[in-house]
Amino acid sequence: MEIGTAEVRAGETTTGYVEATELPTDGAERLPIVVADGAESGPTLWVVGAIHADETTSLAVAHEFVEWLDPEGLAGRVVCVPNANPAGLRVTGRTSYYHGDDPNRYFPAADAEATRPPRVQEIIDRRLFDLVADTADALVSLHTSWVGSASYVIQPRVTYGRDRTEDEADALATRLTDLTAAFGLPVVNQYERSREVAEGLHRSLSGAAVHEAGIPAFTPELGGRYVVEDDARRYGVEGLKNVARALGVVDEPPRTEPQLEAPTPSPRKRAVHPPTDTAGVVRYRVREGDVVEDGEPVADILTPHGEHRATVRTDRPGYVLSRHEGATAYENDPLLDLAVPDDDPLVVARETDGE
Repeated sequence: MEIGTAEVRAGETTTGYVEATELPTDGAERLPIVVADGAESGPTLWVVGAIHADETTSLAVAHEFVEWLDPEGLAGRVVCVPNANPAGLRVTGRTSYYHGDDPNRYFPAADAEATRPPRVQEIIDRRLFDLVADTADALVSLHTSWVGSASYVIQPRVTYGRDRTEDEADALATRLTDLTAAFGLPVVNQYERSREVAEGLHRSLSGAAVHEAGIPAFTPELGGRYVVEDDARRYGVEGLKNVARALGVVDEPPRTEPQLEAPTPSPRKRAVHPPTDTAGVVRYRVREGDVVEDGEPVADILTPHGEHRATVRTDRPGYVLSRHEGATAYENDPLLDLAVPDDDPLVVARETDGE
């Protein structure tokens, strides 16, 4: 079989490209692809890196993981796209330069019907997603967060009511939970479903894989962006190895102990909080990994002269996933990504989310 131009052969690793779109200067945009095809049959694991191309640790993790694979010892197949955003990688940018669109917000979704023609990023994402939906048994979409960030895993919620029953959604959620646990980093559930839809995250690669294709998929956030962080790189490579073991693609027992322990109990979910109601220069009092309590001061806001203007407190307990970049903040700008207690169900009815 072929995936793009990669000719897949049992017991071998092959490379090639998936054509993404034609370029106005002639030629085509191509996504690099590596396929390690096992000598024995088994499940197919997809690994996608650098869809936000300034998240360079994800690219390094993808490269190192495929170097580790021995196709003769695999039962199944690993398909890796080390960089899903070549246009961004050329300029070390988060987005592509086609129209400045976020490439991780245009994957197919049932609520994505529009009267306008699809934008080029939507066309590219559809072509990649069709390959994933046709072949994947599991998917890991590698990312990093802000410059100062902890390493953790974002687990999507699972929907039912349109394409699957609640029992089927429960089974999918169980498979997904097993794989995120195997990765070995603290697990943080995605926002509540209404916010996931409002921010377009149901159209991220992992969100669309879960909601539209019923594929267990998740997003590791491996430290910060722009440079390869060695600790985060090691977490990512070891996490992918253990996912391959847990799936049975690699004939080794999976590691059962986590790579990192979370500083607060589970379940946890993402929260972008707290905002500041005062503009000014930000001076943080906390950093990634710190536990915060309700009412705790997390940052001070200063005047341009360095005088104290306000203290920002959190009204949610949890721990700091990352501080937001930049020295200044406008009114109502959020300052932190937090992991906070999660009272929302992991499996949710799709009819109630406003789609």
